[in-house]
Amino acid sequence: MTKDQYLMMCEQTGQEIDWEKCPPDWEDFPDIVISIFNIFNSLGDRVYGDVGYVGKDFTNLDFLMKHYNIQEHQIDYVFNTILWLDSRAIKDSQKRIKAEADRLKNKK
Repeated sequence: MTKDQYLMMCEQTGQEIDWEKCPPDWEDFPDIVISIFNIFNSLGDRVYGDVGYVGKDFTNLDFLMKHYNIQEHQIDYVFNTILWLDSRAIKDSQKRIKAEADRLKNKK
């Protein structure tokens, strides 16, 4: 459910808006968070046929940091957040591969 859908539902049902339950929209986040996601999504993926997704390719990270005007005092925060996002993407990929392997194994 999006923020707009939630607000419309509250309006239609006459419920009071509970901002704790309201899903955030992109404009609710600070600019640095949006920049982090843009940088993360701009980095290339390293994918191998036999193991799947193994993480982002950080070759262009310096260029992207400069392009998005990441300041010196923000670099650690941005980099650590990108690493956190990457670790989650790797874990998700591993879970999907394992689930598919289990499905194929049980199919036999």
